[in-house]
Amino acid sequence: MPRSNTLAGLLLGGFICLGLGYASYNISSTLINIKAMDRTVTVKGLAEKEVKANIAIWPIQFNQVDNDLPSLYKSMQAKTDIIVKFLHKQGFTDSDITISQPSIDDRQAQGYDSGNIKFRYSAQVTISLYTSKVDLLLATQNKMVQLVKDGIAISNQSYGARPEFLYTGLNDIKPQMVQAATQNAREVALKFAKDSDSSLGKIKTASQGQFSISPRDSNTPYIKKVRVVSTLTYYLKD
Repeated sequence: MPRSNTLAGLLLGGFICLGLGYASYNISSTLINIKAMDRTVTVKGLAEKEVKANIAIWPIQFNQVDNDLPSLYKSMQAKTDIIVKFLHKQGFTDSDITISQPSIDDRQAQGYDSGNIKFRYSAQVTISLYTSKVDLLLATQNKMVQLVKDGIAISNQSYGARPEFLYTGLNDIKPQMVQAATQNAREVALKFAKDSDSSLGKIKTASQGQFSISPRDSNTPYIKKVRVVSTLTYYLKD
């Protein structure tokens, strides 16, 4: 075999070995990087905020009984007018007030023993407040006892007569709450990384939880607690 061909063969073989070695190094390096990138930590971040309700709904109810329907109607109408006038005096407007169709029961028609009932007809009247004047509604609640002098007993024991308070400004506070939840999650992740002798890398995945709005407690239903939990996964580095 000519000497020149032998030299060319040796050089070619050397290049091939170098190429295979370089490729093997790249594959090994890539696998190490992939393995390192698989090291992650998943944490949850909590954000809570107390806000005041900006909408109040209050069904004001009273009951009326009589043995004569026309007389029952007159009594209901008179008391309804007194309540509406009282609400106007407190500062509410007609746009805040809704008068519902009264519910009238004929006890005799329902099969009650006429000897055990004093009044045949029983009516329940509901005058609803739907208003953004939450503080005014709270103050008015304490003044409703004044209607007793007009012979009106407001029903406030039933579940349907309790005021309901809503908070509709969630979109206004969402950005800062999400930011707070993310920051809280990052602080937890940093603590984990420090305890495991690692450093925190970039975010791999992030998930924002559902916002929840609930009363702070049973005594102050007009104070709401807004809550959100975000879940984040971070890469860990040596």
